[in-house]
Amino acid sequence: MTFPPLLVAAVAVVRDRRVLMVTARDRDVYYLPGGKIDPGETAVEAAAREAREEVALRLDPDHLEELFDVRTQAHGEPEGREAHMRMFLARTDAEPRPAGEVGAVHWVGTGDADRCPPAGREVLRQLEERGLID
Repeated sequence: MTFPPLLVAAVAVVRDRRVLMVTARDRDVYYLPGGKIDPGETAVEAAAREAREEVALRLDPDHLEELFDVRTQAHGEPEGREAHMRMFLARTDAEPRPAGEVGAVHWVGTGDADRCPPAGREVLRQLEERGLID
């Protein structure tokens, strides 16, 4: 059976060579602030909206820098369903805090890849490759 891909957008907030990730309440898997792109919404608009909903950051879509796309098996979805995630770099001095379904925020490096689903591991790899995180 063929599944349509999940179209998602996420933000990478990088500080001190670590990237912001979150955990949902009562879960231990790290993921990036982001989520599905709503009908009529661009990827960058979705990334900014999700940052506001999940980590209380008000980001201007015009100031988000497009980084790369990640295509992997979607976490928690049937085998063969891919997530197509567009990543944006966000620069902000504002302090993120848990909001919505997010239970905690974490500053993560490549050493935390084992706590991430496939898309998160790939994002960590690409951020390290670009010299943004350790």
